[in-house]
Amino acid sequence: MNLKNITATVFALMLFLSCATNPFTGKKTMAFMPNSQLFPSAFSQYDQFLGENKVVKGTAQAQMITRVGQRIAVAAEKWLNANGQQGYLKDYKWEYNLVNDETVNAWCMPGGKIVFYTGILKVAENETAVAAIMGHEVAHALANHGQQRMSAGMLQQGVSTAGNVFLKTEQSRGLFNQAFGIGSQVGGMLPFSRSHENEADKIGLLLTAIAGYNPDEAANLWRRMAKNSGGKAPPEFMSTHPANQTRIANLTAQAPTVKKEARKFGVTSFKPLGKF
Repeated sequence: MNLKNITATVFALMLFLSCATNPFTGKKTMAFMPNSQLFPSAFSQYDQFLGENKVVKGTAQAQMITRVGQRIAVAAEKWLNANGQQGYLKDYKWEYNLVNDETVNAWCMPGGKIVFYTGILKVAENETAVAAIMGHEVAHALANHGQQRMSAGMLQQGVSTAGNVFLKTEQSRGLFNQAFGIGSQVGGMLPFSRSHENEADKIGLLLTAIAGYNPDEAANLWRRMAKNSGGKAPPEFMSTHPANQTRIANLTAQAPTVKKEARKFGVTSFKPLGKF
């Protein structure tokens, strides 16, 4: 059996062993670690993180993070229930925390554990932009992107191991590892990550609108993000994220569609920006 066949066999076997369905796209996705194992691990890591960082409690901004998160979670449940996905969120344990850190970032772990850093609020500037960020991060969790990235890493390691077993000389293994390392990143893992970001932008924008926040503000948020970065970013093909201008263009184009979708859920007007 040659290397190509070994690689194909490893790939096919791993896909056969476990897959899941993305509720928003209907597509099959890799799920080598089931949520029944992934969620408890994520919850434990989240608790550890909170114990090691300065969590902001009781302030207006901390309360806003919880308020926005709860609205986005309700929007997600509305959409899922309306699209035949009743009970999809039964194992999610939503939690929203603001952490005192100047990092411009926010994240949501598998199962619904969310952190916003105070640094990102300076770029957000208003509650509607916070909702856009929240929607995006929640979308990653709902679409099981963490599970897929973990599975892709396992697949990458499996193919690498197969190649090193098949190749008999140290020189050939060295050449393979170098080529595979670069190729699997630039041609595989990085595009995979960018596709997740684009998907989370689209799903998140929909959740933002259903929650009653104006989706037009998402593009404005990314204009501020681009300004805040000072133009310092790698070329898109070398990045885990789409270029800022790509995101702005996509979000601008998608906003009218999600507004129309939100009307199906009774949203005919949007909350004020809620500047802070």
